[in-house]
Amino acid sequence: MPTPTPTAAPAAISSGWQPQGELVGVPCAILRGGTSKAVFLDARVVPTDPDQRVRFLLALMGSPDPRQIDGLGGADLLTSKVAIIGPPSVAGADLDYTFAQVSLREPRVDFDMNCGNISAAVGVYAVEAGLVPDGGPLTTVRIHNTNTRRILFAEVPVVDGHARVDGAGTVDGVPGSGAEILLDFRETVGGVTGRLLPTGAPRDRLQVPGLGTVEVSLVDIANLCVVVRAADMGLTPESFPGVPSEVVIQRVDALQRAAARSLGLPERGLVPIPVLVGEPRAYATLGGDAVVTKEAVDIVAEVIGGQPLTLHRAFPGTVAPGPRADAAIVRIGHPSGRIEVQASVSATGPGEPTVRRAAYTRTARRLMEGVAFLRHGALATS
Repeated sequence: MPTPTPTAAPAAISSGWQPQGELVGVPCAILRGGTSKAVFLDARVVPTDPDQRVRFLLALMGSPDPRQIDGLGGADLLTSKVAIIGPPSVAGADLDYTFAQVSLREPRVDFDMNCGNISAAVGVYAVEAGLVPDGGPLTTVRIHNTNTRRILFAEVPVVDGHARVDGAGTVDGVPGSGAEILLDFRETVGGVTGRLLPTGAPRDRLQVPGLGTVEVSLVDIANLCVVVRAADMGLTPESFPGVPSEVVIQRVDALQRAAARSLGLPERGLVPIPVLVGEPRAYATLGGDAVVTKEAVDIVAEVIGGQPLTLHRAFPGTVAPGPRADAAIVRIGHPSGRIEVQASVSATGPGEPTVRRAAYTRTARRLMEGVAFLRHGALATS
């Protein structure tokens, strides 16, 4: 048999890469934030060319492959995420944070939304990397999310110069407890459309193929969302929240496309994120290890997002801070438990409502730091 020809080393398109035979080493870290995990990268090791950047991130995570067996992805929508951290590009921020959602099944990486879970981990990363001045026991990290072009705030508990790990805070869908990190999104209004309510109305009626006229709320804070009653997607109270059928996913897909068209956005993007809501009810979590009582929630909800559309088994924090003028705390039941959101707006006149509070707590911690090894062939330009 002929001897295989070694794959040529990729061009030196990023600093910090470490060629090692037919592999290239890339410094990285993995952090958990809330119910998600992400690979964290210094912006200097990420290619700036858009095509090369996508190829690099796909190789890093092992996509497309539903098991992501040849990369660092976790074979789930919530664990196929990347956070790229660099110096601040706007005044008033401590750092730039770019969120990347890496598809499991398609050769695509999306940059059109933020992730609230990973935003909590960004606060921890900033403290550990010395990117913020010592703020004492509670250090505020001013995070410029480049995806939405908005600054959010993370209040990180600190001890001896490191982010605290142990604490009494709990996140449904995450085992155990940890130190609570408060995320404040009040300044993130209009990241995609420029307005809290993109159409100026709290409710809109969309013409959705196969469904007819559907009433929705379009809300743009932290992430752009389209909120719809679960019943309008054909779900019964007894089946919600839960794993949706393929028919329901097709309906949600049609809804998301119609909402995107109405706002002049690409139909195959991640936003607007579909959020299904229903009346309070008692239900068992997807893991079957807990029961959420009717009295413990104000609404029940689930998110069907990503490309292709998939159920989020927990609840993304960035779709939770919806406007509500009459409650300091909104208790949302989701497939893995509950999340409590501090959400309120002032709407005293006919103009755009003013967000007074849009915050919630997460736990987060470092899982590892080291070097990821990528194949030359996966990085080569075709």
